[in-house]
Order: sequence, then structure tokens, then C-alpha cells
Amino acid sequence: MARRLCLLVSLFILFAGTASAQTVDARKALEAASKAMGAVNMKTLQYSASGWFSQIGQTYGLAEDWPHYEVADYTRVIDYDAKWSREDYTRRQGKYPLLGRTPVPEQHVTSILSGNYAWDMQGDTPVPLTRMYLDGVPYSDLRQLELVLTPDGFLKAALAASDATAISLNIVGASDIGLSQFGRKVTIVSFTMGKYKFNGTINDQNLVELVDTWFANPVYGDMDYEMRYTKYKDFGGIMFPGQIHVHQGDPRLNPAHNYYEINVTDVKANVPVTPMPVPETVRTATAPPVKVESQKLADGVWLLGGGTHNSVLVEFNDFVAVVEAPQNEARSLAVIAEANRLVPNKLIRYVINTHHHMDHAGGLRTYLSQGTTIVTHESNKQYYLDIMFYPAPRTLDQDRLAVFSPMYMISRRPAPIDTVGGDTRGEGKYVVTDGARLMEIFHVQDMAYELGDPSYSQGNHSADMLMAYLPKEKILVNADLYSPPAPGGALPTPTPAMRTLYQNMLKLKLDVAQHVPIHGHVGTNDEFLKIVGKAQ
Repeated sequence: MARRLCLLVSLFILFAGTASAQTVDARKALEAASKAMGAVNMKTLQYSASGWFSQIGQTYGLAEDWPHYEVADYTRVIDYDAKWSREDYTRRQGKYPLLGRTPVPEQHVTSILSGNYAWDMQGDTPVPLTRMYLDGVPYSDLRQLELVLTPDGFLKAALAASDATAISLNIVGASDIGLSQFGRKVTIVSFTMGKYKFNGTINDQNLVELVDTWFANPVYGDMDYEMRYTKYKDFGGIMFPGQIHVHQGDPRLNPAHNYYEINVTDVKANVPVTPMPVPETVRTATAPPVKVESQKLADGVWLLGGGTHNSVLVEFNDFVAVVEAPQNEARSLAVIAEANRLVPNKLIRYVINTHHHMDHAGGLRTYLSQGTTIVTHESNKQYYLDIMFYPAPRTLDQDRLAVFSPMYMISRRPAPIDTVGGDTRGEGKYVVTDGARLMEIFHVQDMAYELGDPSYSQGNHSADMLMAYLPKEKILVNADLYSPPAPGGALPTPTPAMRTLYQNMLKLKLDVAQHVPIHGHVGTNDEFLKIVGKAQ
């Protein structure tokens, strides 16, 4: 906590030029804010808004923000004493660019928290959330954090905390870093709730203007979750922000961090709330075990499935290679164990990373901790070194890399990362071979440049996308471009991503018999040609 406070104070000093800090009475500061905001006797809260949300971890390129989609008819109801919350809203793609993704379909979303349980609703059917948010933190933890991140929730939680501390800052300067205007006094209150830390900034009008915490994430480690509150209005005696702007990520290291922004239109306090009982299907739901199911594709080649994401194992004379390390360390450890069972006594020398999206890169740290060479697009190397592989403590969820801290991360020896060159206009290729078996790694090119056809634009899904090809076995491995339908299933409508994959196959003259996706089932090229043929 002291390190976080020192960092925050240092940032104020850096931007403002001069700043002075002194310890103050946290309770007095919190009580003054509660009175000013009308939160002293608040038990429940309801507010309505509209704006945009984002798809975290799914940027098209590393220099871009999280991709946005439109949110309308947003309403949230909170019962602070019951630790209950319900969010309802309509989401749709709206005016926001696709950036390599399929459009967000129009859908009504209902998200509920009740104590230690979190679930969504599909119509009248409760949907337990047994997977972790971004493969790092349970949804029940995340939604409890979100209660404390609200302005009034922060005040209540801080007043109830036994370790709340506060410092007062007088900041002098001529610039604005998005918090209080310089030349004003702010009070920063800090406390812990279990293993989670919170900092809240109260301005000189006794209004909560910023609250942040951190949660575990396989890529970012301790990932920042920050809510900024501006444009306060008086809603019938309740002071509440007219705009809520939220960050998830680490804006010091990467531009992608804007999670959502909503403009508040209505606020009501102490509305009647009848918390929905926890459905039995939610109460009894358990997280599915991490399992790996292997399927032999050819001699020395296996699909490692059994979850939402696949990997592919390829055996060479004196080593093996794995295509894709998705999700998190638990998944990587299970894949490594299955690889060792299928091909004992051969080291995993290479792991191929198809692209930088969190769900496809979250397990890379496990391989790096044992010295496996990571093959990725050249645009990712510095990003991975600066963020995912940075040798900093991970306080919320230590993994093998954090525990082992290999010396090559801090010595003169560079980390074992090989790259595939080529931008969206140029061809990139990397070869893994033992002299007998050959695996070629290609950079998928955005065919808009090749064909001059806007319909192909960003069908690539991600600017750094790689695919793996085994010419002898005629196997092509791809991620997020094409997933064959289930056996006997209807053929899907061709997408820009499928057409981009097809055009890359033509340009590279790839002789493909099997399509092996990172999501879904293995399929034949004849089936693929029937699908993309609809668009030719």
C-alpha cells in the first residue's frame, strides 16, 4: 500500500511541479464527504445512464484502445447492506468501428451480484458465472469490488474498514492530469478489503472523484481498475457524478485502458429493493476442472482440446513445439502435462503465439518460466517484455515466472523470444524444423491491401495474427479466423475473417487438407471451400 501511495504522490509531483502531503484523520474526511454527497443515511441507490462499454483484451493493434460498443437504457440498482446489485442495459455495435471483430449483436444484458454469488440472466434463466473474468479473477470478487468502486460504496466501505488512512495533498501547477484541477486540495483515503487494496480521492468540495483497486490478471498481473467521477449534479439532494469514466489496464505502459464511459441521467436514493434470491443452479454451480483431451491428427501431431481454447502439439526429432498458450497458467500446466505424457522426455522448445489478445496469450508466462522460446509477431515483443514478462511482484496471484524469476529476465542474456516479421503489407515467415519435419509460421496479411476491396478490411481480427502450417501433413492451424462447424452442423455464413484466411492460403499456395482451429472442431478443406465459395 505504501508503494502505491508513494507512486500516486510522485505522479502528482511530476505533473504539478510542487506538492505537499500530510496525514489527516480518515474518518473525518469520509464523514464530511458522506454528508456533502447525501450518503449518510443511504441504504439503496438506483441510477440510469447511457454511453459505451469495451471489449477488454481484444485490441486490433497494440497502439489502439479497447474496442467500444454502444450501451443504452442502462440502469443499476444497489442494496449496499445486502451487498446486492443488478445492472440492466442494451448493448449493440452502434457507431463504433469493428476493428477486426464481428459486430456486437443487439442484446439485453442483466448482471447480478448477491453476496458471494454472481450470475447473469438470459430471459428468465439464471446463468452461473463459473469461469473467471479475463481468466484471472472470479466474477463474484469482481462485482464486489465494483460495489466498493462506486462513490457511495467507497465511503461506506472505507468507514467500515479498520485500516483506513488518509493523506491531504496541496497541489500547485498549471496543468490538468484528469483529476482535480491543480491549485486545489485533495484527500486520498486508502484501505484494504481482504486481499484487495483501494485508494479514493476526495476533492476540496468533499466529492469522491476517483476510486481505484487492482485485480489478478494473467497478462497484466495486478491489473488496475479505476473509476473517475466528474460533472457532479444534485439529484434531489444526492450529489452524484453526471459522467462516469472507467479504466482497466495500465495506461502508463499501454494505450488500451478505457473500459467504459456513461452519462448519468437519473439518480434515486433509498428506493425499495427486493434482492433476488440466489438461484439454486447458481448456488450449487462449480468451476469446471481444467482438462486437456488429446486428438491425434497425424503421426506426431495432436490437437490438445477439452476447453474453450485448443493448443496443437507437434513432435520433432529431439524436441516438441506447442501452438498457442491460451487463458492462464492453470491451462498451460495442464497442456504441458499432456504434452509430456504424449511425448515423454522431449523438451518443449517452442511455443507459438498466434496473437496478443489476452485469452490467447495469458498462458505464455508459464512457458517462459521454463525457458521455452516464444514465437510471436515482431510487434508484440516489446509489449510482452514491458507488461506481461516484466519481472515485478504479482501480489494477488503469483505464478511460476513470478516465483522463479529467471535470471535471463534481468541479466544480459535476452529473454527467449523469436519474432515473425511483416506488417499488414509485407510477408512474414518463421520456420521450425529438425531437418525432417517442417512447421511454417506465417503472418496473416490483411487482404484489403492485396485486393483493394474494403470488404476485406481488418478481416484479420488482429494486426499481429499468425497461423501455423505443416506442409507434409497438410494441416493449417488458425485462431479466430475460421472455426469449422460441428460434424453434421449447418455451414456458417462466410465472414471477412474467413475470406482473409482463404486469400492468404491462395497467395502462399498452401495445400491444406485439415483446418485446425484454436476454438472448436477440426474440419476439412473441402468443407471450408464450400463455405467461402458462397462469397466468391
